[in-house]
Amino acid sequence: MSQNRTYQDLLKNKTDEQNFETLVSAELYNVSITGDKKLYKTADIYDNQSISPDGNYVMLTTIKKPFSYIVPLSRFPQAAAVYDLQGKEVKIVNEKPLVEIMPKGFGAVVTGKRNMAWRADQPASLYFVEALDKGDPANKVDYRDELFTWEAPFTAAPVSIAKTKQRYGGIVWGNASTAILFDSWYDTRNQKTYLINPSASGQQPQLVFDRNYQDIYSDPGTFETKENEYGRNVLAIEGDNLFLIGKGFTKEGQFPFIDEFNLKNLKTKRLYQSAAKDKMETIYSIEDLKNGVALVQVQSSNEYPNYYFRNYKKKIAPIQITFNKNPFEAIAHVHKEVIHYKRADGVDLSGTLYLPAGYDKTKKEKLPLLIWAYPQEFKDKNSAGQSDKNPNEFTFPYYGSFVYWVTKGYAVLDDASFPIIGEGAKEPNDNFIEQLVANGRAAIDAVDKLGYIDRSKVAVGGHSYGAFMTANLLTHSNDYACGIARSGAYNRTLTPFGFQSEQRNYWDVPEIYNTMSPFMNAQKSKSRFC
Repeated sequence: MSQNRTYQDLLKNKTDEQNFETLVSAELYNVSITGDKKLYKTADIYDNQSISPDGNYVMLTTIKKPFSYIVPLSRFPQAAAVYDLQGKEVKIVNEKPLVEIMPKGFGAVVTGKRNMAWRADQPASLYFVEALDKGDPANKVDYRDELFTWEAPFTAAPVSIAKTKQRYGGIVWGNASTAILFDSWYDTRNQKTYLINPSASGQQPQLVFDRNYQDIYSDPGTFETKENEYGRNVLAIEGDNLFLIGKGFTKEGQFPFIDEFNLKNLKTKRLYQSAAKDKMETIYSIEDLKNGVALVQVQSSNEYPNYYFRNYKKKIAPIQITFNKNPFEAIAHVHKEVIHYKRADGVDLSGTLYLPAGYDKTKKEKLPLLIWAYPQEFKDKNSAGQSDKNPNEFTFPYYGSFVYWVTKGYAVLDDASFPIIGEGAKEPNDNFIEQLVANGRAAIDAVDKLGYIDRSKVAVGGHSYGAFMTANLLTHSNDYACGIARSGAYNRTLTPFGFQSEQRNYWDVPEIYNTMSPFMNAQKSKSRFC
């Protein structure tokens, strides 16, 4: 028996194959800015097209037969070839077979060349990654992946420029001597960031950051990029420095920042940090490195976001450049706050609480409560207890948002924390139901302690895995009057080779799959489903 995840909407027969081929086949044309067009390539199933930075080559990836009935399009056979501007083939650079069986685990990858793309810092050089562990996370090796570059016209062999101890996680190109490389490993939630010299084959990458990627309080930020002579984004390099833009989540709140990163000593220096208490500032980009001008966005809970130029070197008032008005006046004056509370086992939780406009917090009329949430898996309590909620973030209602109900007299706890934690050798789902119920009960207790709600009138809802959460809460607790489960899957035995972040299959842990399936426990629910 081979292991494979359960997929929807797959091809089922020869008729499906013929319809698929007809619907997705396309011709490629060169079209001038005046509208003139000329056939470039005849009909085929083109999965991707990318032009080299210098504009002299085109890499085309096409889908090939045989098609599969058990895996989606992304695992069909593929071929990637580079062509010149006249459509003449230069080199077939990659061929991928049909992949119907994958190694087990989240570190599993398809063997052969993968992540193939053009280097942003070179006129016409491809880069790609190959697995050194045969794509199988169970194999014990010193290095998991190897990164190569390959210069057009691809007559010479590809050149190895780095090996990663964990699975390759991306690269930001800078110039011939500077790039930032990432690797990560799902089981440990670890991510490492390296400084590499792409021109020094065999050189050991320099470790820059080593962290738990779920630990948002330690996030060093994202390296700033700028457009180069080819119109591609590369590392913004000023002398010996790179720059980092961080979201700035802390225990005390969110304070975005700009750091300078020195290429010589690998140390950071804080250039700017937002100090706003009643506003939310988002740093989008550095527009002028020399003079210290950044593009930022400023908003509050009832003030629509607008853009500003901020000079972080001169520390003068930002210059407003957009003047958007609030289009959601109906909820402009509702009460909004981020509340923090604890689960019974001490894990820190949070949620964004909305109360109707004009609600008297001294009289404390008892309101019905709506909770909207989505479970998230963690490997440690510290990361699970961190909050990325900002009370000054503008409230954007969307088509399925619970927030609308605040105008109808409801209290709403949106984006309530529902961490599922598995520390050490334990997996998060080993105690899924107990943690789920504890998360929900802690949320209700927190709002009830404030004196705002009628505990007999609490509803819970969620989408997809949040719907799965909702059905489980209604079958394993009596805390809710009803639930709104939108587009969920409720029988995990129908996805026997894994779901969400669960890596074990049904036959590994049948009790987990059965216990977690609300379908198996539907008779226990006394609440109403919507």
